Formats: sequence, structure tokens, C-alpha cells
Amino acid sequence: MRKLIKLGFKIALFLLVVIFISDVYVERQASGKTYDSVTEIPYNKVGLVLGTSKYYKKGYLNLYYKYRIEATIELYMAKKIKYIIVSGDNSTANYDEPTTFKEDLIKGGIPAENIFLDYAGFRTLDSVIRCKEIFGQESITIISQQFHNKRAIAIANNKHIKAIGFNAKKVGGKSGLRVNIREYFARVKLSLDLLFNKQPKFLGDKIVIPA
Repeated sequence: MRKLIKLGFKIALFLLVVIFISDVYVERQASGKTYDSVTEIPYNKVGLVLGTSKYYKKGYLNLYYKYRIEATIELYMAKKIKYIIVSGDNSTANYDEPTTFKEDLIKGGIPAENIFLDYAGFRTLDSVIRCKEIFGQESITIISQQFHNKRAIAIANNKHIKAIGFNAKKVGGKSGLRVNIREYFARVKLSLDLLFNKQPKFLGDKIVIPA
């Protein structure tokens, strides 16, 4: 029993160390590269908004979605981006994050011709890498909540993409707490993906964004 307790303690300590190192890595990679204000953020031709579902399974609105839409519209209207890549999951015919985003961005006043859809953004890693490999962008503004932007910027740095982040409004309450806890494990997964040079699930044909 004592051996099992010692083993359990060593495993727990190892996991805590890995979580700590992964978190520090992301924070350092993103240091000084996220912005809350449209007046302070530099201009980039392309903004990459990271997808999420509009509604939760129980039917109520996902605030992460709502705030990303608002942040993207604010950034565009301030003329800090010209084109938008919406990268999300379209793994089935009945689930299409990019199209839903596009519809709401158009309702917010952004022209349809300025919005490009990435249907294979299954994960943040896929979205960031495809932004360069498919859409040809090496300098981007990432749009999501700050914790998510930081992780995406860490990926971008590793893939030689110049990236900054515009922070959508934070989500509080139980939903925000759960996501923040999951983020620690997402950063561990990110570290492993970069260590083993994980690639997107799909690449495909190039898509040209006007110069």
C-alpha cells in the first residue's frame, strides 16, 4: 500500500510539473502580444477568428461565440483588419461552425466578400497552421478569448507565423471556470503536439486572399 501511495504521489507531482511548464511556455510565448483595445492593436490584413458552437446542447447561447462575434465586428469596424478567416468545425452536414459565424458577421455589417471560411479548423492547431499553409498568411490577428489567443500565438510562433491576439470579452461563472481549468490540460496537449510536430487533420487546395 505504501508503494502504491508513493507511486501515486510521484505521478501526481510529475503531472503538476508538466502542467506548470506547459503553462509557463504559453505565457512566455504570448507575452505582450494580446490586446484588449482596438486603439492600441496594430493593423493586420487578416484576422483569424477561432470557431466554437453558437449554442450549447441544452439550447442556450454560448457566450464565447457571442463575444467572439462582437470582437471581430469591433476590430473590422475600427479598420484594424480587412479580411476575416473563420476557422471552425464542419465535420458533419448538421454541424457547421464557419457558416454560422459568417451569417452573424454579415448581420453585423461585414461584407460577405471579406469573409473566408476554413471548414477544417477542428482544433486550434489546425486553424493556425492552415491559415499559413492554405490561406498563405504569415502575419495575422487572432480573435478569441485571451487564454485561447495565448495558446494560438504559441502555436503561431512555433510555425513561424507573426501573430497577435485581440481579446474577446471573458466569460465568467461556472462555464468560465470549467473552461479555464480545461485550458491547463489543453496547454499540455499543445506542448506534446509541438514536440512531436503534429500536423492538421486536413490540408488541401490553396485559397487566395486578395493582396
